[in-house]
Order: sequence, then C-alpha cells, then structure tokens
Amino acid sequence: MSGPGISVVICAYTEDRWEDILAAVSSVRAQSRPALETLLVVDHNEPLRERLAKEYKEPGGGAVVRVLANAGPRGLSAGRNTGIAAARGEVVAFLDDDAVAERDWLLHFAEAYADPRVMAVGGRTEPVWASRRRPAWFPEEFDWVVGCTYRGLPRGRVRVRNVLGGNASFRRSAFDAAGGFATGIGRDGDKRPLGCEETELCIRLSRARPDAVLLIDDRAVIHHRVPEAREHFRYFRTRTYAEGLSKALVAQSVGADKGLESERRYATRVLPAGVARGLRDALLARPGGAGRAGAIVAGVLTAAGGYVVGSVRARRGGTTFSVPEVEVAVRE
Repeated sequence: MSGPGISVVICAYTEDRWEDILAAVSSVRAQSRPALETLLVVDHNEPLRERLAKEYKEPGGGAVVRVLANAGPRGLSAGRNTGIAAARGEVVAFLDDDAVAERDWLLHFAEAYADPRVMAVGGRTEPVWASRRRPAWFPEEFDWVVGCTYRGLPRGRVRVRNVLGGNASFRRSAFDAAGGFATGIGRDGDKRPLGCEETELCIRLSRARPDAVLLIDDRAVIHHRVPEAREHFRYFRTRTYAEGLSKALVAQSVGADKGLESERRYATRVLPAGVARGLRDALLARPGGAGRAGAIVAGVLTAAGGYVVGSVRARRGGTTFSVPEVEVAVRE
C-alpha cells in the first residue's frame, strides 16, 4: 500500500447510536484503501466504552479497532484531540458516528496527500433523511444545519479555507504546527448544537503554515443520517442560532476578516440566489418554494442574532475556549 498510513477517528457519546456506530466502523473496514487503524473515542460514557471494547475485543475483518475514553473535557473537540494523540498514522481522518463512508473514501484522501503541501482534505457529505426524502421547505443552501455539504460549496477537488469536520482528514504534522481542536467551541453531546471548531482550526493552521494547502475532494463521499427531530424548523432555528454564536467565537480567535471571509460570499451570493429560486418555484406552483425562501431568510436572521449575542458575550469575557497542544503518539 503506497501513500500515507491513515488512522480513522470516530467519536461517540451515546448508546442510542449503537447501530450507527457499528455501521460507521464497518464502512471503514470495507475501504478499498485500508485504514491503518480505527480509533473509537467515547465521550465520558463508561458503559458505552465498555460495551464497544467488548464488541471489538477480538480482531475482525479489516484494520484493528481501538476503543479509547475521551481524555479531556466533555465534548467533540476533546474527543478528537484524544484520537489525534493516540493515532499512529501520518494522516488522521474523522468520520461522524452516525455516518457511513463510501468504499473509496480513504483512497481519494490518500491521493491528495501525494502533494506534500496538502495539510487537510475534506469530502462530500450526503444527507440520509429519516423520512426518506428532503423536507420540501428545507433549502439545500442550509444542509450544513444537518452536518452535510451545502449548495454553494465548490465542486471537484478544490482549495478551500476550511474543511467540514464530520468528513475530513489532516496530516498529523498539521496538529504539531497549529495545535488541536479548540475546546469550548464545538459540540457537547446533546447540548446546544455549536460548531465551527474545524473552521477555527483550519484558519489557525493556515496562519501557522502559510504554504499549507487545504482541499475538498467531492469524490470522498460519506452518507450522514439525519434523525427525524432534525427535519423540523425548530431544530433548524436552534442550529442556525448556535452557528452565529460559534462564528462569534471564531471571529474573536482569528479576527472577523478571516473568520467571516467565506461567509460573506455565502451571504451575498449563494443565499440571495437561493431565495430567488424559492420564489420562482413558488410562482410556478412547485412544492416548498415559498417555504425554502422563507427558511433562508429566517436562517440568516437567527444566525445574525446568535452572532450579535456571541460577540457581546465574548467582549464581556463570558465565553472562552482554549487550544490544546496535542502530543505525538508513541509509534511502534
């Protein structure tokens, strides 16, 4: 096998996703380009950790699976940092615990790392709706709300400011240069659905390594399950508000110019075009057109409200996060 060894990190926190976790691991084991190892990091849930450790005690098909406890504070960022610290691969890839990767997922990641300047590679994430179809009112421009690739991202293999965390990979040396994922900014189990930890990391990485190339290759595909509760406008509103809070933290860390660079294009080009499409569909009596246009407007307003609140809190010192160093794993 040529190219870098790839460790895959899957973070889990609840037994409610047991079958999803097993499916995620199985999809890694079925890769055409095998992973060096799969690291299952369990977020402060000892019964789940013990159950997974028992499930993967004996070697099965594919690469070894190691089950670890999150060594840091509760939350997705610390879980990922635990996986990074334990990883033996030259590249560390991340897969959500409720997603499955297509067979050539790691192959496309590995191909991009033939260029030594490439420090990160992301892929395309497709939604798998619990109702088996996209809600008519749900705009594709806001698929990031459910952790998926959204309309407006460039197609093909292209340079980007940041990759999306649920389907991403980084050279191990990227964490040596920039540190790990910031804690206090991302997801924490079932609490408010914050995000942007991968955005903040990628901007920090580009500053630490100005020559770094960050890519998205939309051939590296995963399929992400969207539970029924996330198909409703209530969750849409909550998630967009939380995104505004998160963007305020990113802007605090890296400055508004860089922290909102991609968002300006998204807000001034992608979203107006989406509203226009929705209104056109409404005039043509197509299902959901008016709803999609209205959801885009509502999403912008709630995200803006979250950003204002988050900015005020940040100025008052009420919200903080930290960037840990990630120690290199002992390699055998």
